[in-house]
Amino acid sequence: MNNLQKLASQTAIYGLSSVIGRILNYLLVPLYTRVFSTEQYGVVTEMYAYVAFLIIILIYGMETAFFRFSSQSDEKSKVYSTTLISIVCTSFLFMLFAALFSQPIADWLRYPNHSEYVTWFAIIVGLDALSAIPLAKLREQNRATTFATVNLVNIAVNIGLNLFFLVYCKNVYEAGDSNWLVDTFYNPEIGVGYVFIANLIASIAKCALLLPWMLTIKLYVDRELLRKMFLYASPLLIAGLAGMVNETIDRIMIKRLLIDTLGEKATMEQLGIYGACYKISIIITIFIQAFRYAAEPFFFAQHSQGDSKTSYATIMKFFVAACSIIFLSIMLFIDVVIRFVGPEFREGITVVPILLMANLCLGIYFNLSIWYKLTGLTRFGAYIALMGAAITITLNFFWIPWIGYVGSAWATLVCYAFIAIVSYIYGQKYYPIDYDLPKIIGYPVAAALLYYLSTFIHSDIAMINYVINGVILLAFVLVVYIIEIKKSLTK
Repeated sequence: MNNLQKLASQTAIYGLSSVIGRILNYLLVPLYTRVFSTEQYGVVTEMYAYVAFLIIILIYGMETAFFRFSSQSDEKSKVYSTTLISIVCTSFLFMLFAALFSQPIADWLRYPNHSEYVTWFAIIVGLDALSAIPLAKLREQNRATTFATVNLVNIAVNIGLNLFFLVYCKNVYEAGDSNWLVDTFYNPEIGVGYVFIANLIASIAKCALLLPWMLTIKLYVDRELLRKMFLYASPLLIAGLAGMVNETIDRIMIKRLLIDTLGEKATMEQLGIYGACYKISIIITIFIQAFRYAAEPFFFAQHSQGDSKTSYATIMKFFVAACSIIFLSIMLFIDVVIRFVGPEFREGITVVPILLMANLCLGIYFNLSIWYKLTGLTRFGAYIALMGAAITITLNFFWIPWIGYVGSAWATLVCYAFIAIVSYIYGQKYYPIDYDLPKIIGYPVAAALLYYLSTFIHSDIAMINYVINGVILLAFVLVVYIIEIKKSLTK
């Protein structure tokens, strides 16, 4: 239990930056969905879908490779410098290329009048890739507090600038008042561009805070080590890209598949609604990310212990229980949660439970994927992710023209459930772990059934509904506590 308590405490600290930060960023959604139209928010949704792909490409699996090779080396500084210098070189080349060809890229994206978007996002992605390795170093050193501080500053700058541009400056300008701040920094024609500018400045601030961990390295690259790291990381790059296809290609395909039939305005409105409602499902993703930050280095460090497989199985069980509680909490009080988005975005509420359950499956897959990372069989990660990507693209291709963004939500769930099942099957062959399948399957199914049953219990008085749903949630939590926590404490 000591190892589990250590992992839980690390997850809590990482969650300070991840959970609190994502929640604060999530609170920008009500702002965006009230300041921007569904069509304008569709631009934000699409652009960040491309960013997700580019981040994977520019890190190209080196973050996980760094953990693997550093954990096996007595010369950790050499592994760190080799990794960081590699990322620095490729990131600067990418930023230069994007700046030189910003207009052709903007034309391809169908934003011919906004080539500046390309330049801004190139810098954002490049700096975020640069920051990934110093942040990984902090995780390796268990400096969770420093890691959290850097990320919280990044988030605070981003949110602060969003409020400055989209609330203060916009309100002062529209009221007809004038002052030097608004006159200097605000131009209403920029519109959604201020979301991107705020992100750009925040990325610069994060990179600046990490400079002490960048400038102290020795300018030395071990070519043989780098070659081995590339060989290890290349399947992870493929897996990462295929995984990002599973996560974000739907937002790109919605525009490409619907624009000819619905027209650009209606298509971007659909994309904006889907993107806003997708944000609600990210609440589970926030927990997964916080867990991942702590778990990845923990899994590698635990690998040499004799009871490592028992630990992995126990962690999976508690993880699924926690995600099931999060799912049920959101869905029982979805009437409250959905108010965070603007009224014209709320028609997309039907996709929320589908996407929540999809992200729960993704979390299960992350836990299962440790087998190919520990054994060095990273090519299987690529195989599984590519199969998932094929399913995602195929289902979106057929379902988007038929049922729109709802088809994208179902495609996401089918894909994540599939890759979790396939990863489990292969994992049991190459690195068998005795997972408690009845509970891993039972907790999410029970949560989904309880939510479904709650929809039949309805009163015209909202408070009565909240009390009933609160009792249902409390009962589920108590059952999980009795089965898991109390049982563990009595051993």
